[in-house]
Amino acid sequence: MNTAIWALAAGVVCITAFAAPAPAQDWPQRPIRIIVSFGAGGGADIISRILGQTMQERLGQPVVIENRPGAGGTLGNELVARADKDGYTLGMMTAGQIIAATMKKSPRYDTLADFDPVSLVATASLLIVARPDFPAGTVKDLIAAAKSDPGRIVFASAGFGATQHFSAELFMQIAGVKMVHVPFRNSPEAISAVLGRQVDVLFDTVSALIGQVQSGELKALAVTGKDRFPVMPNVPTAIESGLLPGYDVTTWYGVFAPRGTPPSVIAKLNKTLLDILAEAPVRQRLGSAGVVVQGSTAEAFGAFMAAEFARWNAVRETAGIEQR
Repeated sequence: MNTAIWALAAGVVCITAFAAPAPAQDWPQRPIRIIVSFGAGGGADIISRILGQTMQERLGQPVVIENRPGAGGTLGNELVARADKDGYTLGMMTAGQIIAATMKKSPRYDTLADFDPVSLVATASLLIVARPDFPAGTVKDLIAAAKSDPGRIVFASAGFGATQHFSAELFMQIAGVKMVHVPFRNSPEAISAVLGRQVDVLFDTVSALIGQVQSGELKALAVTGKDRFPVMPNVPTAIESGLLPGYDVTTWYGVFAPRGTPPSVIAKLNKTLLDILAEAPVRQRLGSAGVVVQGSTAEAFGAFMAAEFARWNAVRETAGIEQR
């Protein structure tokens, strides 16, 4: 009788072992997908494809970029949150998705609790630009004009609740000024409004605006990050004006996985990404895409995401923007 029991137990152990997934150290053994929560051709999509191509070469498995736009980036994030925790579904997190999360009254996932951060991969400052005939030529001029006639200056953004919108809200809060916001559906529409002199000022990414600035169609007042942007070294930072202490705004991109992904897989992913980001051709391609390479540990990226959520939620509350 005891022999039969031991035989049955051994059989159960064998079946369980056979059914279990391959050890994390054997990852990956099949294709990996990176969910991008925005459409093809945007910053998150371009960066994901640059990284995915080299990841594929290093890991020996196909890396598929899957665009799932919608709801300010929260739709794609929800798919990652609900995915199997095996390292075969990853996501590209952006500053915009963190801001979108602060706008949700009843989110379907927890941005800080439902994901395992892997690594920050890149950052990019925004540009503050104006139409060529706008009287202000510097940030000091812009603030002075806004203070002299509150509510007269009109700024555009790529959408209500977008990073571009919140970067302007923070600008107004620190400078103590009021400008009128006109949101558009996307960056091209917002840029067209400034070019058409329908609005005065625009906050948007360097990659979206560099062509119009270099051609003289738009006037660059400042970059929003703490450092001047490498491809536009003559454009000062907003902080350099002396009127915007602590105004350091960047859009950023980082890789994440569902919470509960094996730590060894996260570690291998992190090392793979950091190795990729150290390659000169990859750095050059990312630089041409308008971003600055910024690798990190998984822990540092998690702390960064938490700080960004707290920061932009405070901006939302100060601006009186209600959650939906």
